[in-house]
Amino acid sequence: MSITFFIIILTSSVSIYAFNNRQLFDKFKLNPYMVVNRKEYNRIYTHALLHADWGHLIFNMLTLYFFGGMVEKYFIMIFPAGKLMYALLYAVGILISALPTVLKHKNNHYYNSVGASGAVSAVLFAGILFDPHMSIFIMFIPIPIPAFLFGIAYLVYSQYMSRQNRDNINHDAHFYGAVFGFTFPIFLKPALIGYFFTMLF
Repeated sequence: MSITFFIIILTSSVSIYAFNNRQLFDKFKLNPYMVVNRKEYNRIYTHALLHADWGHLIFNMLTLYFFGGMVEKYFIMIFPAGKLMYALLYAVGILISALPTVLKHKNNHYYNSVGASGAVSAVLFAGILFDPHMSIFIMFIPIPIPAFLFGIAYLVYSQYMSRQNRDNINHDAHFYGAVFGFTFPIFLKPALIGYFFTMLF
């Protein structure tokens, strides 16, 4: 079984179960106050197995399905122990995308966050590194968008919305997950940055 399918099955199973189990949901969600002050470090990872509702879950898992398989294949082709490196991309992506939120809201007892969006953003942006001209479709926009343009817009939007702080979406996780996903493969193989710009131009 591919790593991508394993993640989708695990995340979907836990999310669906937690929809009707408030005790588990409360125990697994990312609450920075509880992480810092009660040392409940497991929340940094378990929150990525939860989703707020069906729409949130389906959107994240569909995004992972469409891009994860491609990125996983690239990792297998490019890196020794490619499957392990791909699993690290996802796992460390959860950590890197969560830490800024933990630090930002460590004194806010009422702040909570759930969802795999940070790790999924890491996978998506690794895909943009490997294929900057692939087409990305956004809901209600009937034309394909080149991946590198989508990536720029995504980062700008995430930063802007984080500063506005007007909704319940963890835009910081999206931003830092995306940056990590783009840079992690370069850290493993620096020549990839040259490949990216060659593909870009």
